[in-house]
Amino acid sequence: MSEPRPRILFLTSSWPLGGNFGGQIRSLNLARALELVGDVTVSVVGSAADDAEARRLTEKEFAVGHAMPGIPTPNRSPAAKLRRAFDSRYLNVHGCTLSADDRRRLLDAIPQYDLIWLLNSRTANIAGIWKWPHAHLDIDDVPSTYSRSARQASRSLLERTKLRLEEAMLRRREARFLERFTTLSVCSEADRRYLGGDARIHVIPNGFEDSHGRLDAPVRPSEELFRIGFIGLHSYAPNRRGVEWFCAQVWPEIKRAFPQARLRLVGRGSEHLAVSDAPDIDRLGFVADASAEIATWSLMIVPVREGGGTRIKIAEGFARKCPVVATPLGAFGYEVADRVHLRLAESASSFADTCIELLANPSEAARMAERAYAAYQEKWTWAAIQPRIVEAAEDCLRRSAGEKWG
Repeated sequence: MSEPRPRILFLTSSWPLGGNFGGQIRSLNLARALELVGDVTVSVVGSAADDAEARRLTEKEFAVGHAMPGIPTPNRSPAAKLRRAFDSRYLNVHGCTLSADDRRRLLDAIPQYDLIWLLNSRTANIAGIWKWPHAHLDIDDVPSTYSRSARQASRSLLERTKLRLEEAMLRRREARFLERFTTLSVCSEADRRYLGGDARIHVIPNGFEDSHGRLDAPVRPSEELFRIGFIGLHSYAPNRRGVEWFCAQVWPEIKRAFPQARLRLVGRGSEHLAVSDAPDIDRLGFVADASAEIATWSLMIVPVREGGGTRIKIAEGFARKCPVVATPLGAFGYEVADRVHLRLAESASSFADTCIELLANPSEAARMAERAYAAYQEKWTWAAIQPRIVEAAEDCLRRSAGEKWG
């Protein structure tokens, strides 16, 4: 008689289907890979739990458990602020917790599963549980790296001081992750080293796949339109501020060299972005199928100057054979080389000069994009990443064998 398949509870912050942003893409592909290991039940913790349409789509592919939207629980009192700053075991750091009924239901369900897989620490904290049994925490963004990058980008002494304190608080919490969870995963080897490099920390990169199922190599158009594009959720502050920086400090230099150039902004919120009203900046909003749009771009830009984790838009640009220009932080976590797979530029002047150089040399830009596409096929398709997810799940199962709950 064959051994029964492990039962896996996948707790995530968004339904795996029904969206097309970075966290949702990761959630979907984690859930699919975990089904190679055992029988997966998906439950959402947080505000996205109320998205009925996303839940309906998810139910077509996965078993779905109880949705737990959480309730606002402000922690603004002086005592709460002190606990948040200095007590690394204090869990209400996000101002949101589960209702008593939802928490009780979750506590009753946990012993029925062999593996609990949680996507991001916010999910775990909202649930109000300190020590998770037979559990794996997948950290798509290491929280303190976000504060660190924002501090480095800020020009305000007061803001930098606040962010330094926030970073220190988050680092104390991150140092205790391995007390709370059996195993961890992060998006890059750099993040693994940042968290101490323990053997229980796995690297599961961010990947990309065309949501419309096209697996053939993309074909770039022969017509040169001198279009530069950005794709991303513009309500996400690092994206919005990066685009604002590009529009204010980089775009005017490019326009002086290429007056016919156009900037194309794709993603929810781009239509409301408060940047120049110049007619050569197109705010397209959400585009259901971005492949045809990106195929018309001469360059994809990733002008991100703050944030944590890795940016899926890097892998997307590679997958679509679109030449990419990024800040070093924008390309953080990917094993890439400047002038081989993409171009890196940090200051406004160097970013503008790099874009101008590639616009003037489309054949070189195309050769660079071909090399990036080859690296994408090897490393950043979800099929290539899937074995890492399976390995992390199996490691957690081995390490927690016999572990009791409660």
